[in-house]
Amino acid sequence: MFYEQRLDAPSSPEALREEYDEELASIVSSVGLEPSSAETGIDQDVLAALLDGESPSISLESASAIAALASDQPDAETIETEACEHLLLGMTTAVLDVEALAVELQIDLDPTEIQQKIERRAPMTFDEFVHIQYAIAAQSP
Repeated sequence: MFYEQRLDAPSSPEALREEYDEELASIVSSVGLEPSSAETGIDQDVLAALLDGESPSISLESASAIAALASDQPDAETIETEACEHLLLGMTTAVLDVEALAVELQIDLDPTEIQQKIERRAPMTFDEFVHIQYAIAAQSP
């Protein structure tokens, strides 16, 4: 699941996002579209897009809420917290600071924005999370 520490990276951030979208879609599929929407507060159109194989624009918080629908997963808050803590742990493992991470990212985030997002002082989109996680995993030994 996306909130676990990742030490390897697929060929691209897009491939990583696709992997996670498939996991989230599987959860929505098993729970059902309407119950998933009711439980998470996420619009049914967004969840339907996941089921259709798309990568809708969602927040890390929303991705965590979807993941928490699975019976074997912790609650959404724990998932989001662990996801960000594993980014910090990954940065330590890869010996990356936010300045070095900003250089590695394939999206436009400056070091301050990265730090605020990882520390959960600013909201993070799921796409930003995936790009940050990919950059960290790609630099891990």
